[in-house]
Amino acid sequence: MEGLVIKDSTKLKEIDPLTPSKAAFYSAILPGLGQAYNKRYWKIPIVYGAIGTSMYFYLDNNKKYHSYRDAYKRRLAGFSGDEYDYLDDSRLVQAQRFYQRNRDLSLLVTLGFYILNIVDANVDAHLIQFNVNDKLSVAPDIYQNDFTARPNLGLTLNFKF
Repeated sequence: MEGLVIKDSTKLKEIDPLTPSKAAFYSAILPGLGQAYNKRYWKIPIVYGAIGTSMYFYLDNNKKYHSYRDAYKRRLAGFSGDEYDYLDDSRLVQAQRFYQRNRDLSLLVTLGFYILNIVDANVDAHLIQFNVNDKLSVAPDIYQNDFTARPNLGLTLNFKF
């Protein structure tokens, strides 16, 4: 007959201090890979949606910027009969600046989402290592004041040994 195996419940899980840097590195190599490494698969579509949408606006604004710029250059060269005949030269320059500004902002937003992806993977890997169980809890509490009988709002910190 086998003996009874007792599991040590006080032993903590081993913490790998390199996990956050691995997650950040993976997200830097391929956006969303750090989220997969952290097993937060639901975040991957959000990462690709944010980066993909901002890249779409970057490419669209870049295409329109080059279209207006090429039309303006053709006018300066003496050609006419392009798709922007209804605009004068100052409006073509104004449209170029508008789409150039939007293109540059779209690039900054894309880079921001890329960096946010890396930071999210790093922070999420850090938070995985925190001990979160029922022995330690913080909860809001509403209690009645003994003197005035008015409800008071408080914060309760519980630590069970």
